[in-house]
Formats: sequence, structure tokens, C-alpha cells
Amino acid sequence: MEERALSESSEDFAAMFEASLKAKRIEKGQTIEGTIVAIGPDVAFVNVGGKGEATIDLGELRDADGKLEAAVGDRIQATVVSTTGGLTLSRRLIRGAATARQLEDAFHTGLPVEGKVEKSVKGGYEVRIAGLRAFCPFSQIDTARTDPSVHEGQVYEFRIIEFKDGGKDLVVSRRVLLEETQRASAAEVRESIVPGAVITGRVASVRDFGAFVDLGGGVQGLLHVSEMGWSRVSDASQVVEPGKEITVKVLRVDDEKKKISLGLKQLSEDPWLRVQTAYKVGEQRTGRVTRVAEFGAFVELEPGIEALAHVSTFPPTGRSREWTALVPPGTTTLFEILSVDVDKKRIGVKMVVDAHEAEDVRAYAERENPVPEERFGSLADKLRGALRPGEK
Repeated sequence: MEERALSESSEDFAAMFEASLKAKRIEKGQTIEGTIVAIGPDVAFVNVGGKGEATIDLGELRDADGKLEAAVGDRIQATVVSTTGGLTLSRRLIRGAATARQLEDAFHTGLPVEGKVEKSVKGGYEVRIAGLRAFCPFSQIDTARTDPSVHEGQVYEFRIIEFKDGGKDLVVSRRVLLEETQRASAAEVRESIVPGAVITGRVASVRDFGAFVDLGGGVQGLLHVSEMGWSRVSDASQVVEPGKEITVKVLRVDDEKKKISLGLKQLSEDPWLRVQTAYKVGEQRTGRVTRVAEFGAFVELEPGIEALAHVSTFPPTGRSREWTALVPPGTTTLFEILSVDVDKKRIGVKMVVDAHEAEDVRAYAERENPVPEERFGSLADKLRGALRPGEK
């Protein structure tokens, strides 16, 4: 009995030793096939034959919507990413692939490969993968057009989209992997984007009307120029810059139209909150004319606080538009506060003009042969000079 037990024990040990030797022959980076034998809460167990049993993260077996694509009995092809404490597989990446055969396997299975962008060439980039030269078109290096020099020398993950002549003719794409990642995370990102949320994004592009901000997962929101500051912003590029990180507040979310409105000024105090106590009717304040309309001039009294000097408050000239010579955009002078309406965010003002200055304007308008329009600016300069303290 003892001899038989020893014999069986020896046979079991020999089998285990042989299996161990076979398992040790598996190297990191090797592509192998196996059958899914069980699915746990976090990983799936894969029978890889004489090579033993391996595990693969369930996240790699789900589609973009999070649905499990694999079942017990399915055969899969994957790459060994670790041999420590057992075999760990991955279908996402072949790091440091060493042979053309591995690259061909990656091409057929869709496994990403790791490559280094050597330099930009005509139409794209030269990428070095496993000692072989591959080509990545400009349109496939990123999801947005960038300066070619940005990618040179970088190590990225690529998917092989063309494999010819035994690996001598390779075409790869990084963009398809980025787009897959964006789709996978877009749903999660959208859940965190709710009105009132303060989030950090990256400026994707700047337009005349505002800027598009990448919030992650390919989700973008619009930061309109009117929401960039409490003061009037005429040029969005003076506030934001493409590629720069920015913290914004979510103002509105339209799920049907998939539109997200963002704000920047909402992260600072609204200057109108202190207008009621800081501005009194009858007091005088220095203001700067920002723009002129048919009905009057808009005057910035401080950043974010704009008032209106109505046309009726300017000295009568007998001509409908002569008053504008006194207040071209950029003019800085004294204005008297006529009214304050905090609820409607309106302040009425009038320019402070003494009787002598008003008479100069009236005299000009009543001349029988007024100066030609091209000389009108000199008169405006003279009158504006009289309005500025310290100027003559």
C-alpha cells in the first residue's frame, strides 16, 4: 500500500512539475488562446490548456454600454500581461510586441499595440513598433488637429488597421482607441454634469461667440462669451486659450439636444449684489463709454456694472447725432447717477457738462456752414478735452 501511495504521489508530483514547467514557459507579452470556464464578480477564469488557468478582468469583456460580451465556453485570444502569482491576461494591449506574428495577431484580434512616434513625414507620422516601421496618418493621431511636433517622441497605444507584406506595410490609428475610450466614459461623465455642478475641463476651441470646453469622455459644453465675465467681453480669446484647463459651472443641460451651457463669471461674486448700498442717486462717478447706440451711450462704472446715458440727457444740439461726438467709445469722464434699479440691473446716468461746454456744442450745431465731417473729430477732441479734469 505504501509503495502504491508513493507511486501515485510521485506521478502527481511529476504531473504538477510538468505543468509548472509549461506555465513557466509562458512569457509576458505572449499572445495565447483559451476557453472561459467561469465568470466571477470581477474576473473571468480562462483555461489555457496545459499552460494552466488564467484570469482576465471583466471590464475587458464588456462593450461600450457595460454589457458583458463573453460567456462560459467562449474562446478568447489575449495577451499575457503578468506571470506573477498566476497568469493575468489582457485583450487591450500588447506592450513591447517582439515579433511580426504578434503584430499580425493584434491586427486580427483588434488588440492595441504600443509604439513610439519617431517623426512627422508627408501625410502623417512614422511610428516604431516592435522594431518595425508603421505609418499613422495625421487624421488618426488624435481626435483633434494639433501641431505635428506635439506628438513626436511620444509613446502611445495604437490599433493596427492595415497589415501587409508580413508586417513590412503597417498602418496604425490612435484615434480609434481614443474614440472608444470616450464612448465608454461618456455616460459616466454625463451623470456628473448637472446644473450647479462646478467641474474642470479643457478648452477645445475658441470661437467669436465663446469657447467649447471638453469635460471628458468626448463630452463638450459651450461657454458663451456673455458668461465669461461680469464685464462685457468682446474677444473670447482674451479670456480663454485652447488646450488650457478651466474650471466652470454648469448652467443648463438639455438632454434632448445634448447641449450643455457653462458659466465662468458665476464662480465670482456678482457685483450687482452691492449696487444698492454702493450707488446713490445724485452722486457723481467716473465712467468709461463702452459703446454708443441710437438711444444713448453705455457707460461702465466698474467691472460688471454698466449704466445707460440716454440720448435725452445730452445737451440739445438741434441735430440728432451730434451728441455722439462727446462720447465715442473709450471716453472717460464724470457721470451723475439718475436712477438705480437693482432688480432689473439698470442704472441711469447723465454726463456732467457745465453751461459753457453745453453752449460750445449748441453753437457748433447752429452754425450755418458747419465744418466738414472730416474735421469734426478735432472739435470733438476739443470738447472732450474740456470734460477731462486736468486737460485744456
